[in-house]
Amino acid sequence: MTHEEFFNEAEKEARRAMCLRDKCGAIVVRDGVIIGRGSNGPAGNVAQNRKCELDLRDSPKPKSDRTCCVHAEWRAIISAVAYAKDITGSTLYFTRVDLEGNMLKSGQPYCTVCSRLASDNGVAYFALWHDDGIKIYETGEYNELSYNFHI
Repeated sequence: MTHEEFFNEAEKEARRAMCLRDKCGAIVVRDGVIIGRGSNGPAGNVAQNRKCELDLRDSPKPKSDRTCCVHAEWRAIISAVAYAKDITGSTLYFTRVDLEGNMLKSGQPYCTVCSRLASDNGVAYFALWHDDGIKIYETGEYNELSYNFHI
């Protein structure tokens, strides 16, 4: 599969997201095979756990923690580890969709909690599709860029 096809798979996951604000999807790929999938949503994907109505835009919390949802990246990594055990060398593809289900281009890396979890589990690369094309980041680089985003 191509990078574009993997992003299409992440887009399908994003359409399944239970979050009422942001629809995010992620997949984990190793050796050309999808080994993990995830979309963002409230804990346990239980609608009663949603706090999407809270406006946390002015919260002192980091941008990545202004949500009630479990991140799509976390779920994809957990899914991959459950399936493959060792996900060393894998690539995580992440995308969002708008409320109509259309894929949105990614902003710059900013989620330090996702980069730390990925690094801790052996994910080697993060893939984002920016306005100027697909960019594959080494996880360490993604982590550094995420911390720099908050400075």
